[in-house]
Amino acid sequence: MVTENPFDLFRQECRAVLAHAIARAFPHVKLSVIALSKTPSIELGQLASSLSFELAKKLDMKPYVVAEQLVEAVDKSQFTLIVKVSTAGAGYINFYVNFPKFLQLTLESIKNNDKNYGYIKTEAPTKIVVEHTSVNPLHPIHIGQARNPMIGDTLACILKLRGHDVSTHYYIDDVGRQSSVVAYGYEKLGRPKPTEKPDLFLGKIYTVTCCIVEINRLTKAKNAAATKQSAVVDDIAKVNGELDEWLSIADELKEKYPALFEALSVKISEDENPEEEINRLNRQYEDGEPAAKPLIREVSDLCLDGFRQTLSKVSVMYNSWDWESDFVWNGKVTEIMTSLRASPFTYFENGVWSFDADKVAKQLQLKAKLGLKENYEVPPLTLMRADGTTLYTTRDIAYSVWKFQHAKKVINVIGMEQSLAQLQLRLAMYALNHNKEADNFVHFAYNLVALPGYKMSSRRGHYITFDQVLDEAVERAYQEVCKRSPTLTEEEKRGIANFVGIGAVRYALIDVDPSKQVLFTWDRVLNFETNSAPYVQYTHARACSILRKATENPIAAPDYNLLTEKLEQEITMLLASFPDMFIEAAEYLKPFMIADYANMLADKFNTFYNAISVIKAETPELSHARLALTDATRIVLRNTLALIGVVAPERM
Repeated sequence: MVTENPFDLFRQECRAVLAHAIARAFPHVKLSVIALSKTPSIELGQLASSLSFELAKKLDMKPYVVAEQLVEAVDKSQFTLIVKVSTAGAGYINFYVNFPKFLQLTLESIKNNDKNYGYIKTEAPTKIVVEHTSVNPLHPIHIGQARNPMIGDTLACILKLRGHDVSTHYYIDDVGRQSSVVAYGYEKLGRPKPTEKPDLFLGKIYTVTCCIVEINRLTKAKNAAATKQSAVVDDIAKVNGELDEWLSIADELKEKYPALFEALSVKISEDENPEEEINRLNRQYEDGEPAAKPLIREVSDLCLDGFRQTLSKVSVMYNSWDWESDFVWNGKVTEIMTSLRASPFTYFENGVWSFDADKVAKQLQLKAKLGLKENYEVPPLTLMRADGTTLYTTRDIAYSVWKFQHAKKVINVIGMEQSLAQLQLRLAMYALNHNKEADNFVHFAYNLVALPGYKMSSRRGHYITFDQVLDEAVERAYQEVCKRSPTLTEEEKRGIANFVGIGAVRYALIDVDPSKQVLFTWDRVLNFETNSAPYVQYTHARACSILRKATENPIAAPDYNLLTEKLEQEITMLLASFPDMFIEAAEYLKPFMIADYANMLADKFNTFYNAISVIKAETPELSHARLALTDATRIVLRNTLALIGVVAPERM
């Protein structure tokens, strides 16, 4: 017999046996749900029920008495995977699995399902859009942003294997002042061809242009304040402080990029008011004017080409690249503005249109539903500036409505610093009567990536690019492979180093709970001894090595009765629990569970390997049974790593 989910088969049997016992011992009691939980150790069985405590209240009896009567009422003739049922503690009922039968069921199910094992299909498949990465096309993707594509890609993979129709989207934020800044600098230089990776090239232009324009603006503000007798001392001090900071940044940038800084300084000085030129370009682009469209699109495309090169290293791809500007030019943003202005939830004040998000939450009684405290006041959202240009979140409302035309559920993988904007966006959808869509809108928030001793600052051009991290990871992995496997050819070493280094970074950015900060250190990322991709990969390779070395006698079938060691049984329970873990990770969007499980299984198998002989077991029959366990572990480790996009190597 084989099954998709061995542990669930055991659980179903336990429920059926317990339900039958309740009907026999307490026929007048009706229960709709029989909850079971895993025990902390196999000595206490594999599943336990606290049902006796609930029944005791209804029956006015002691829980342990209820438990004893239920165990007495158990019909042992129903046992297939259960070997015994007993009471424990003050009233728990513990179920013990028949390990020989369960081992056979689990290991043969894994072998039979092979690459599909664990990936349980949902009974309610749906269309899902996962929007992730969406880094602004201004400078290279840096390590602080790299967690996003790793989470997004893993979520998409998990949901696809769960049976959903998943489409991944990249939202190109090409409207707004930042895009106009880099385009302005690029135009001033005569639209040069990149002399290096295009996103890196444009990132330098963006940083230097920002610096020169800010110094120009603050210098004018300082001079204007000096001529006003009514100038406030605090305001002057603030301008002076900002100017001093930008002048300090300029000194750094002149040293790093002397030719670029000089060229841009000369060209930008030709404009009396660079700030106004950038604002004009921004308005022209949002209005779709021919003078601006090809320029900003050209710059954005160049940067996106660099992004694609980076993301291809980690095998991240998208089904759709969605331009923010398209939603402005095709009138979708205007439609949203018109609808919101017609609702009772917007107001016009000081030349600016704003959205009263808190009013929506109160009138539609959404605070409890959205997990907000009743006394929390959701700040208003500015929808349109006085100059007629819209804000990012306004445009994002139109984009979100469009995404729901292509899916039933939308997951936005966006940093937790955008939690307020995402909340306001969702409330705007409720205000527009897109209630079902708002109910199925998910902001998958995640915390930042921190590098000990390094402070990133885009304005100073201080960031470590994702490319740099990936390249260093591969190089460090190469050094480690050379130490561990000096007899390999150079080609083999480089090949292993590539998938180990890339896998290490992917795993490290997935492994931590999204609500927590990732502390990125090489000691943790490339640890071959515990909790890292290299560690799990090495464990998989070890299992493959054992199977290659095995010289098996022709035995008809493994004798699972021989696998009596506690470690063998613990590994079996872990293998059988993989489908349950996968379902939870998919249903509750917990990609970090995948890495946790991979590490746990690797730990258990390595302990088994170091304590128990496999190939040189006492008898050929025992060796064969342990080889079957090893092969099942190999399959599950491979399937687990596949979920997070990490190669499961046969050799390391």
